[in-house]
Amino acid sequence: MKQRRFKEEQIIRILKEQEAGVRTGDLCRRHGIAESTFYKWKAKYGGMDVSDAKRLKSLEDENRRLKSLLAEAHLDISMLKDVASKKW
Repeated sequence: MKQRRFKEEQIIRILKEQEAGVRTGDLCRRHGIAESTFYKWKAKYGGMDVSDAKRLKSLEDENRRLKSLLAEAHLDISMLKDVASKKW
């Protein structure tokens, strides 16, 4: 089965259709997604606008980048401690 990657705008549009009164089963069948996927999206993106979703994506990217920088800093610190603890 081919995996699709929906953009945030598409996900929010699908969620808004369901809020407008379309049955969840029909909506999932039409868009080719599982109901469990729909409910995961609803938990994550429910009540958001497109601008909110874009902001969430940018914050997640920034958080990932900062975690990477922090991990590198901790690695540098541990290497420096190892070098400083050795007796020359």
